[in-house]
Amino acid sequence: MKKVITYGTFDLIHHGHINILRRAKEQGDYLIVGLSSDEFNELKGKAAYHAYEERKMILESIRYVDEVIPEHNWEQKAKDIKKYDIDLFVMGSDWEGKFDELKEHCEVVYLPRTDGISTTKIKMDLLNNQ
Repeated sequence: MKKVITYGTFDLIHHGHINILRRAKEQGDYLIVGLSSDEFNELKGKAAYHAYEERKMILESIRYVDEVIPEHNWEQKAKDIKKYDIDLFVMGSDWEGKFDELKEHCEVVYLPRTDGISTTKIKMDLLNNQ
């Protein structure tokens, strides 16, 4: 079985999220999503609209996702790769090169982002419509 892992906040789920999850799942047999905890988002200076448990429930309902684990810090990725016996680490192309150090543990792939959509864009569009 080929295991794949990806990470993110996955707030305000949109078709770009679905695309990356689908394409990540197509790379293997089992997809694990490392979901940023509320505390980790705060450390990153991000504010999610939905709390961790709500985002986790949404992700678990997506057919491409086999398992959701909490992400608490940047350093845990290498530990997760070993713990879950990961074959492939997947991130969006906006992170290109940022996780190349993980190549010593598994294959690393950066998938193209879906053009024209992001959680930031949704938030800005909603703010501008008020």
